Parts: sequence; C-alpha cells; structure tokens
Amino acid sequence: MRLFLIGYMGSGKSTVGKGLAKALNLSFIDLDTFIEEKYHKTIPEIFVSDGEEGFRKAEQRALHEVADFENIVVATGGGAPCFFDNMVKIKRSGTSLYLNGSPRILAERLLHSKTERPLIKGKTEEELVAFINETLAKRNHWYKQADIIIDFDHDISINEVVAALRSHKQ
Repeated sequence: MRLFLIGYMGSGKSTVGKGLAKALNLSFIDLDTFIEEKYHKTIPEIFVSDGEEGFRKAEQRALHEVADFENIVVATGGGAPCFFDNMVKIKRSGTSLYLNGSPRILAERLLHSKTERPLIKGKTEEELVAFINETLAKRNHWYKQADIIIDFDHDISINEVVAALRSHKQ
C-alpha cells in the first residue's frame, strides 16, 4: 500500500500523514525531510543555492525514489504534484489524497507556522490570502486529480481520513 498526501502548504499533510501511518501501521515519509536528509541542506538552503528549479528537480528525484517503497504514507511538498511528471507518478504508484483547505484557513495556519517557507516569506495576512488564491488557481488542475479529496475548514481528524480511504476502496 502506498498513500500520497497532496495539498497546499499548511494543509496538514505531515501531521495527517504521521497519524494515518500510525493508524494503518505503515511507514511515514515527509518528502521535504527526505530531501533535506539526502542533500544535507534545508529546503530554504536548496532554494538559495539551486533556485526553485533546482529544488523541483531534487524533489522529483526524491518522489520517484520513495514511490517505489512499500507500505508507506508520503506527505509531499505543496508544489510536488504540479511539476514534471510527478502527479502521473503519484497516481501510478498508489492512492492520492488531496487535503483541500480554504485560502483563509491555510493563511491562518501558515502565519502561525514555525516552519520557514521560502515562497511566502515576509507576506502580510492579506497578501498571503491573495497569494494562496492565485497559487491554488494554478495548482488545482493537479490537486483535483487526486483519488480522494478531503475538504476542510477545521483540523482534520485521522478518523475522517481513514473513513474516506475505506469508502474509496469499496
């Protein structure tokens, strides 16, 4: 079994992924952490040294690598499904779940996040909501290809995700 969590940054992919992996007795990989460990650099450092294009290429290589692992839940980076053949690889390799939060909820979560995110650094709340709206308009083409879409305007419970997964499998 391979499950891939996709969605915008701040949608809870890593948190949900850890809980889902535990509930289903699977391994968990956060793709960004996997990349940082593989390249011995933080994501912001990779953006600075290699630019977004260099990061996206590293992300693609990492995704292709982990997509061959068995019994795993993978939390992808927010942009991962939207570049190269990544969404095709995700769909061929396992079940994809899109965590779809509203721009206002995502902005609120991102403003309170302790994680440094290069694409949103220095934005006010209103600038962030506008940026999220604009980015989602571009990314939804890929996100909406997910096998399961979980819309939320609150914290997502692992039980909700497991129930969505079970009803999809039937």
